[in-house]
Amino acid sequence: MAEAAPKSAYELAMERLRRQDAESGTVERPVTDEVRAAIAETRSFYEAKLAETRILHQSSLAAARDPETRARLEDEHRADVQRLTDERERKIARIREGR
Repeated sequence: MAEAAPKSAYELAMERLRRQDAESGTVERPVTDEVRAAIAETRSFYEAKLAETRILHQSSLAAARDPETRARLEDEHRADVQRLTDERERKIARIREGR
């Protein structure tokens, strides 16, 4: 009989996670082509929105001379990026759930 090669830490961890999912009743659903396409479209849309936000931010920074204004613009930009990223992740989660 041939001996099986020892399992890697990754393989052991994945087995443990599958076992935990089975115990908790989590059902693994295969991802369909439609879901993949919807996720790709969502990611593409938000990447474009993030790029637009970056360009507008850089334009605003170039015009701002006051350090307080620049700090405010940085804070606003950070908040916009976070909002768009969170929105993207929520939409992808909804797509994966089938809603």
